[in-house]
Amino acid sequence: MLALFAATAAAQAPVEVARVASKGVDRQVKLPGELQPYLAVPIYAKLPGFVKRVAVDRGSTVKQGQVLVTLEAPEMLAQINEAQAKAQALGLQRAEAEAKLAGAQSTYDRLKAASATPGVVAENDVVVAQKTAEAAQALVRSYEDSIKAAQAQVQSVKDLEQYLTLKAPFDGIITERNIHPGALVGPGTGSTPLLRLHQVSRLRLVVAVPEALVGAMVKGARVPFAVPAYPGETFYGVLNLIAHDLDEKTRSMAAELDVKNPDLRLSAGMYPEVQWPVRRPQPSLLVPPTSIVTTTERTFVIRVNNGVAQWVNVGRG
Repeated sequence: MLALFAATAAAQAPVEVARVASKGVDRQVKLPGELQPYLAVPIYAKLPGFVKRVAVDRGSTVKQGQVLVTLEAPEMLAQINEAQAKAQALGLQRAEAEAKLAGAQSTYDRLKAASATPGVVAENDVVVAQKTAEAAQALVRSYEDSIKAAQAQVQSVKDLEQYLTLKAPFDGIITERNIHPGALVGPGTGSTPLLRLHQVSRLRLVVAVPEALVGAMVKGARVPFAVPAYPGETFYGVLNLIAHDLDEKTRSMAAELDVKNPDLRLSAGMYPEVQWPVRRPQPSLLVPPTSIVTTTERTFVIRVNNGVAQWVNVGRG
């Protein structure tokens, strides 16, 4: 009798109910991210040579066009001197050929004028003088072509010489230096770079957004984040790029925030905690967290319909 009374009392115990609310979702979830330089390039030599001067070091702030490294290539200087000497020699030979041309042309003009009077000059002499002048003219043109070729060779080597001076392609900070004066370096992107340059006055904050949240991403959204280096401080980035492609392994989508960093307080490689906004303008059904029941098989709430309790499967998020 007591057992039956206890069971009946337990069955009649009052149960708290709550109404389901329907409204848009506006909340934040914490997601990890990584700060990356906005621009990053390794600096390599385009030509083989010896390091003559290194104008920067790790941590140096540089401006676009600033000289970073100067190389020297003795064999290139020898090529320039050789080509210039050849051009000068050809110039002297051309001058000599022009003098001979002037004499041959003068002889031909004189004989041709004299041949107007019958019997004064043999016709064969006029023909020979003409051919001599034409040959002299051809020789002058040949030297002119050779001089142009030699000058082009000089200019070609000088054009290559500009690559012995390595300059910064953009404003930034040198984050890595791997050379010293006197070192022999050469081209090759597979080798260790001479320097590494990062632009960090502006950073990219890369966040892997779970598949369930990608529908709420809005370009231009201002997103807060924090870094361990500055406890209690909040920084902001603007959602700028969305990959629109899910990673098959992580089922997440890469998104990039544009972060302004004029005072250089933030550094590439930091791992911020991002307060990712979840905004859904379309209404969602909201219930108190205590009303959600989770088992190994299902997640559900208990709905009361006309005094009858019903189990209704639900999904979080």
